[in-house]
Amino acid sequence: MTCKTVSEIVARCQDLYEDLSFTSARDWKKAEPGRKVIGYMPIYVPRELIHAAGMLPLGIMGGGDNLEVIHGDAYYQSYICRIPRSTIELGVSGRLDFVDGMLFPSICDVIRNLSGMWKTMFPHVYSKYFDVPQTYKDEIGGAFYTGEMREFLHDLEEIAGRKISDDDIRASIEVYNDNRRAIGELYALRAEKPWLAPASEAYLIVRAGLVLPVEEHTLLVRDYVAAAADQVVPPKDNSRVILTGMFCEQPPLNLIKSLELSGCYIVDDDFVLVSRWLIGDVPTEGDPVHNLSQAFLHRSMSTAAKYEPNQAEKGQFLVRAVRQSGAEGVIFASTSFCDPALLDRPILQNVLKRADIPFIAFKYAENSGQMQPIREQAGTFVDSIKLWSAA
Repeated sequence: MTCKTVSEIVARCQDLYEDLSFTSARDWKKAEPGRKVIGYMPIYVPRELIHAAGMLPLGIMGGGDNLEVIHGDAYYQSYICRIPRSTIELGVSGRLDFVDGMLFPSICDVIRNLSGMWKTMFPHVYSKYFDVPQTYKDEIGGAFYTGEMREFLHDLEEIAGRKISDDDIRASIEVYNDNRRAIGELYALRAEKPWLAPASEAYLIVRAGLVLPVEEHTLLVRDYVAAAADQVVPPKDNSRVILTGMFCEQPPLNLIKSLELSGCYIVDDDFVLVSRWLIGDVPTEGDPVHNLSQAFLHRSMSTAAKYEPNQAEKGQFLVRAVRQSGAEGVIFASTSFCDPALLDRPILQNVLKRADIPFIAFKYAENSGQMQPIREQAGTFVDSIKLWSAA
């Protein structure tokens, strides 16, 4: 399906976003005998390895605000985030019955527990808690992470019934390098002219990459960037802000739209971090697994769910993002009960205070329904930015 206008591309991506039966991924699997689909939870997994095995990596970001959680609430206490409950609901309702494996990356204790629960509930489906290094020395954390990936590769070979060569991995690394470059072009357009590529549209474009083959998604991103850049849209007197804290449980689309309606141009964010986790191209020369390990250790995004080896650097990534994007303020939007985000936030706020960067904070859930208080809070923040800048 070829979409060329902005409205056509966005409409297609919204359909993919709202499809909780994952029809696109199901169709991909049915198209050829023997195809496999490996699901993964948010943050980061090395999708290159899944792709090298000839499988489709499928991003599972919970059920969003269109899924009624009935069974999932029986498995968890009330005082945690919603994403594990809605993911359980996706599983027990049969919406993920076509998935051949599930990965649970190292995000927090809740996701760690979800991985064990998944093994108990679906014992005949491959599942793995995918751990990442907490020591960033090459000979310690690097060796550990390389070992984790090689163990995962062995599991993928068992599922695929074939050997995965280094050349297979190199080819997949190049494909994902190109995808990251395309998403970088999208974010660059947003930062320069956010009225042409609003965050609510860009979010849908990036989210589509969770369910589409990566090659198809790269073309879709570039089609959108080309179509959006050709639009004639007058800019508004909005304030440029960075939205952060949404690295795991994703926001409802209406929350992003509400922030835009309040007068915000969201010029950077931490949505769907798996798509931008590795910064720059991963080299394809030499040992490709080692190269992926080195990229994770030394050229990856900073976020609350990732160990920060240099505490003096803590929060400086956010200050640099503000400077690079031309943002005028930061909005901390954290999921209710998200320990990594909520424990990190005071540290980051202190860094922003020292840098004289204004900020506000609120909490949300993936099924948040009442947006008016958030819109009013953001609108007040925008007005304050205008007053401060004029003073």
